[in-house]
Amino acid sequence: MDSPPLKPISTDGSKPVTEADLHAYADHLLDPTRHVEIDAFLDAHPAERERVDDWRAQNLALRQLLDPVLSEPLPLRLPLKPAPGAGWQEWPWRSLAAGVAIAVVSTGSAWWGRGAYDGQLQRSATLAAARAGTLNGFAHRAAVAHVVYSPDVRRPVEVGADQEQALVTWLTKRMGTEVKPPDLRALGYGLIGGRLLPGDKGPVAQFMFEGAKGERLTLYVTREDAGRETAFKFGQDGPVNVFYWVDKDFGYAISSGDSKQEMLRVAEAVYSQLEARK
Repeated sequence: MDSPPLKPISTDGSKPVTEADLHAYADHLLDPTRHVEIDAFLDAHPAERERVDDWRAQNLALRQLLDPVLSEPLPLRLPLKPAPGAGWQEWPWRSLAAGVAIAVVSTGSAWWGRGAYDGQLQRSATLAAARAGTLNGFAHRAAVAHVVYSPDVRRPVEVGADQEQALVTWLTKRMGTEVKPPDLRALGYGLIGGRLLPGDKGPVAQFMFEGAKGERLTLYVTREDAGRETAFKFGQDGPVNVFYWVDKDFGYAISSGDSKQEMLRVAEAVYSQLEARK
């Protein structure tokens, strides 16, 4: 069942905010000026901000599920040209009509699906809030590692960013597969460096980043719990917020004291870079 439409509320006294604006904001489809207006509106309406963050998390989960399909090669049995005598050349309007029909059905299904899941997403968000502070597995270990190392001023990492290649070589050798830190400079976070940690069943990599105001953010990369979780999840452990997921052979957990919105922004960037490396 679709969620009730949002009543138009002016952000500048003249232009109202609609449900379509919020969906476009979640999908990064707004022009920069309108994006800033909607961002200001969401700052003033935390409940709507929570809805939009849930949509963005859903988008990430869908990308994680469907992106591998896009990279699959075409089946050899799939004809790249119409077979002789198929009739498509004689009736070119048929291909146009079929294309329009597919586009209409796909668009309608997408919007219906988003509306149908809105209620479920809000219920899931409520359940997640109720479970806050009950992180388990590698997500909990990531939160503990963040608390232990991020406050350290003199030696927060074992290998600094000035030796990034040596860090990558070392972690790759110890973990048995290539492990590289993401580039978060566009989001305002510089790499401090990283370290090797003992996990529950094997070595774990931790990368640490620092923002312009000195805030610390860590990315925990493990292979020990891969396959146990699949969806993007958000949880809390005391003052630490953790956004975590599993992608094939790796588990990832981003920990910081920042808001869910900010961590979702970082998670989107990290996931995009991981996909680009495949």
